[in-house]
Amino acid sequence: MRVGFLGPHGTFSQEAVMAALGAASFEPAPQPTLHDTVMAVHEGEVDRALVPIENSLEGSVNATLDALAFETDDVVIVGELVHPIRHCLIAREPVATEAVRTVVSHPQAGSQCARFLRTRLPRANLVPAASTADAVRAVAGRPAEREPWAALGTRLAAELYGCHVLEAGVEDVAGNETRFVWIGRAGSEPSEAAPDRPWKTALVFWGAGSEAPGWLVRCLAEFASRGINLTRIESRPRRQGLGRYMFFLDLDGREAEPHVADAVAALRAHAEAVRVLGSFPAAS
Repeated sequence: MRVGFLGPHGTFSQEAVMAALGAASFEPAPQPTLHDTVMAVHEGEVDRALVPIENSLEGSVNATLDALAFETDDVVIVGELVHPIRHCLIAREPVATEAVRTVVSHPQAGSQCARFLRTRLPRANLVPAASTADAVRAVAGRPAEREPWAALGTRLAAELYGCHVLEAGVEDVAGNETRFVWIGRAGSEPSEAAPDRPWKTALVFWGAGSEAPGWLVRCLAEFASRGINLTRIESRPRRQGLGRYMFFLDLDGREAEPHVADAVAALRAHAEAVRVLGSFPAAS
């Protein structure tokens, strides 16, 4: 199986793939961006991909949501997992943390370690990178005689690129974790799950009547009136001007269950568009 994830090698996404698949045989296929990761599934370049969708500190990963909503209608969520995120401060050579004057970081990583950066490295410049592994690669390639740089990344990346972990666990809150979702082509959805695994369904909807008072309440009431628990709701711009939004929902239950199917059918009477993004076993 060919598995896509945000690359290069050494990202938290790869770390999550390895934790999920263990010793299973698969071909890793790192991708340059989250958009490219979703599109690799759409174009059949990979069989499955794992993408981050939500972090416990920073909330939703908008690049993933937008790619699923805007870029393709034949890629679906087929599973999920929750993976702990442990950021390390990484340098090419051993150096005192206080000597670091530049920190290379993916923006999400920088946000998740904001307090550490403010208190321990208040004078350091923050340089953005496309991924945490790219940040570590940039530090690894910096000449040793120049001013020391450090990166926020995984211990895996430090090992892969021959760097040193200056400090581990520099995230602001213990228990930081990211929810990842497995994505595949439509038609590859799971048919069964372990008996003790509940199911979730994810969908996105929007409507021409969304500016009217009470429209969103009426939409959500279709789930509440059927006793369906919504575990997440998120709004995102539709890219059609201010005030035009789409809404992402996660709910308990399987799309094929009668009460879930009825609620989705009723939602279609209120909304201009409703798309089920996937029905899948919830993370254990």
